[in-house]
Amino acid sequence: MNKYLFPIYAVILGFIIVKLTKNKPVKNIKILLAFSGAFLMSLTFFELFPEVFEHLDYKRAGLFIMIGVLFQIFLEFFSKGAEHGHVHIHKNSSTFPWLIFISLCIHAFLEGFPIHQHNDMVYGVLIHKIPIAILITTYLFQSGFKNFQIIAFLLLFAIMTPLGTVISNNVELRPGLLTHINAVVIGIFLHISTTILFESSEGHKFNLNKILAIITAVAIAYFI
Repeated sequence: MNKYLFPIYAVILGFIIVKLTKNKPVKNIKILLAFSGAFLMSLTFFELFPEVFEHLDYKRAGLFIMIGVLFQIFLEFFSKGAEHGHVHIHKNSSTFPWLIFISLCIHAFLEGFPIHQHNDMVYGVLIHKIPIAILITTYLFQSGFKNFQIIAFLLLFAIMTPLGTVISNNVELRPGLLTHINAVVIGIFLHISTTILFESSEGHKFNLNKILAIITAVAIAYFI
């Protein structure tokens, strides 16, 4: 059951943190982003790569991974990089950010597919979503949207990942299709995690705290 609920918990936790901090910038958010990026990348290598390359030949697997990278770049034309915490606050905006919302939901839906019953990717998605949920919630509140709009946005965003998991686990897909989708998701995760790691540093320089956060994330991902 946790494989369905953990992504929802992450969004709820992000919302609670924003409310407790009264919409102020969360301290050490860049370190948390660096940890989440390293953790997601590590689990992608440890969990998804072996599974995909076991079922697909190397060239086909590489092709679909690159399709995932390019698809995520395409989504970011509309989301402005909200998937990795790159959001711009427009106070008292009167236009609801539909393009950001749709792009985030597509991203969240796809990241639910690799989560299987005995797959640790759910922890990677959980850790990835917490800082993103914090930043998105902060953006929505500081942009001046109505409470029901914010809650509806976050609820729909929260359930998209479990929806992807439900489909991948319970819908009979064409043989091999799930492996191809997982290869696409690898590309998405690689683009997201590498972007997070670079954007969480000033001038692409890592300070000691961020290096320790990244090393810790890799170690935890390896041993879980």
